[in-house]
Amino acid sequence: MFLKRPLLLLCTITILFMSSLASASTLLVMGDSLSAAYNLRQQDGWVSLLENQLSESHPDIKVVNASVSGETTQGGLSRFQALLDSHKPSWVVLELGPNDALRGYPLNQTTINLEKMVEQAQEANAMILLVGNQIPQNYGKRYTEMFFNLYKGIAEKYNLAYLPFMLQDVALNKDLMQNDGLHPNAQGQKVVLQNIQPYLHALLEKNKEDK
Repeated sequence: MFLKRPLLLLCTITILFMSSLASASTLLVMGDSLSAAYNLRQQDGWVSLLENQLSESHPDIKVVNASVSGETTQGGLSRFQALLDSHKPSWVVLELGPNDALRGYPLNQTTINLEKMVEQAQEANAMILLVGNQIPQNYGKRYTEMFFNLYKGIAEKYNLAYLPFMLQDVALNKDLMQNDGLHPNAQGQKVVLQNIQPYLHALLEKNKEDK
């Protein structure tokens, strides 16, 4: 009789623990160096800053940062399904493409790769925030405009939450950029998060309403 009580207590604790795991939701960030805290401490990157904020406002959300510096859409696509299967995210922040453009890759292939990732995420019942970007004008007006607009086209095609330019008010401010002129510094990361927050918050609230 006395042995049953500890066993019952252990079973109760296990059930409560498993229930808390089941109720937790995952936010997967799939990006490149702009989301991987390039040349900075990880805790200074916008994803870590977001994680700190969510730990207070949405403690039931776990943030997984799968961003890799130098990542292309092809590389991201090759890893994406395994990440979906492993983490089963409720939300995906998809921030890829700039490295394709900086290397002069055909943008139709970039579009195809991003669309495949969107379709995989939707098949996994994950809500998506598509994050757009821009490249320097020295790549030519036509190419830079095509690159910028491809994100809008994908967002409209799949009815996605869409942030046109994550480096708004950052990219042209030398005080917020690293010396390479491509990556935000620690202060710039805070502004990047401010740019992303309204779109991400709306997505999190939409998820609550749908439930």
